[in-house]
Amino acid sequence: AGMNGTAISDFACVIFNVSFMNCTWHVGRTATEDTQYFLYWGPLKNENVTECQNYIKDTCGRHIGCRFQNVTIKNNIPYFLVNGSRSGQSIHISGYIIVEKLTPPLNVTVNCTEASRRCSIWWQPPRTSHVENMSCFKYEIVIENK
Repeated sequence: AGMNGTAISDFACVIFNVSFMNCTWHVGRTATEDTQYFLYWGPLKNENVTECQNYIKDTCGRHIGCRFQNVTIKNNIPYFLVNGSRSGQSIHISGYIIVEKLTPPLNVTVNCTEASRRCSIWWQPPRTSHVENMSCFKYEIVIENK
């Protein structure tokens, strides 16, 4: 019997306020109530991989996510592993998405000249947990005419 039905899907992590990360997943399509999942993660595949300390659970008590504090991923591609067990059989997945909710831009400066009817706007990019390259950011600006 294949274990595919108990493998998790939609594994994704969201980082917010630079240091908190929530990872969540959906339990397998055919996972029974006694299926349990365990998340391990580390900066690199073979280095200091640790188990989640703070699981998020569903109504059956199955682990469906993890809350992390003081996360720094900086330039590393983290390693995630979710093992599951059902009556002693183990399930193994990898593959994930990390999204970071950015802090707002700082020190926004607006400089307008009446003659040319132009305005220039500058800001400082946000602090982040895992993106070093500032060209990766895109901002949307809304200007209201008061």
